[in-house]
Amino acid sequence: MSFYTCLVVMAGGALGTLGRYAVSVAAAPISRDLPWGTIIINVTGSFLIGLFGTLTLATGRFPASENLRLFVMIGICGGYTTFSSFSLQTLDLMRNGAALRAGINIAASVALCVAAVAFGHVIATYLNGPAAPPAIDDKA
Repeated sequence: MSFYTCLVVMAGGALGTLGRYAVSVAAAPISRDLPWGTIIINVTGSFLIGLFGTLTLATGRFPASENLRLFVMIGICGGYTTFSSFSLQTLDLMRNGAALRAGINIAASVALCVAAVAFGHVIATYLNGPAAPPAIDDKA
């Protein structure tokens, strides 16, 4: 891991984070009943990492350098959504014949992440004290 590679990933992460914010703001008017901004981000990020990651393999139609792949797949997609990495890893498990492990990955990731969010929320609510309302702002 070189300093230059770290800069490449950081630059991609900044762009991905900005993209996430822009989509969240744009989707706010339709996100009253469901967090459509987050859903859109997760779906488009998953699509992007699948498309780019496959097209730019050494055996793909548009082979790309490792730094370009890191810039897009770790930087941009990672800043935009980590759900894209989860989706790619799950697809790889399925493609390699590990359907059971893919199912466990899906169930464990969803259940553990929802439980972790709930646990963090409980701890933060406690730390906030009784004056603060126990709500989560999903627009952050």
